[in-house]
Amino acid sequence: MSERSAFRFAHPFRVRYAEIDGQGIVFNAHYLTYYDTAITEYLRHLGFDYEAEVKQTGDDFHLVKSTVEYLAPIRFDEEFEVGVRVPRIGRSSLIFELGIFGKGETRPRATGENIWVNTNQTTHRPVPVPDQLVELIRGLEDEALELARPG
Repeated sequence: MSERSAFRFAHPFRVRYAEIDGQGIVFNAHYLTYYDTAITEYLRHLGFDYEAEVKQTGDDFHLVKSTVEYLAPIRFDEEFEVGVRVPRIGRSSLIFELGIFGKGETRPRATGENIWVNTNQTTHRPVPVPDQLVELIRGLEDEALELARPG
């Protein structure tokens, strides 16, 4: 379980009424939407043009694993942020570690992991993570990043 300080990037949110369940807390499926939105903002923060890369190469990432560990509820109208970090890049895969933190809190309300595999959209076979993306992530994550790539 990572503390807030482990994340160099976080995206802010506020719980909307449509996201809560009958108990007045965020319905579980919305956590995956928060994670997806925060990852999109992480890539934007890096300066990586995801859509242009897909159009240029014909390669795109597939989500192959997503986990959520619910630690404490998030309630209607609460402000929170989702921390995103990439602790490991494989030859064709990225691991995103995620943490949801109440505004000003250091301990997570939820944690998660998303694993993406880059694939050629014609063959549906894995292909290397783009070098440009690797370098952008390295620039943000620094020594916290494990590279498991040849060469």
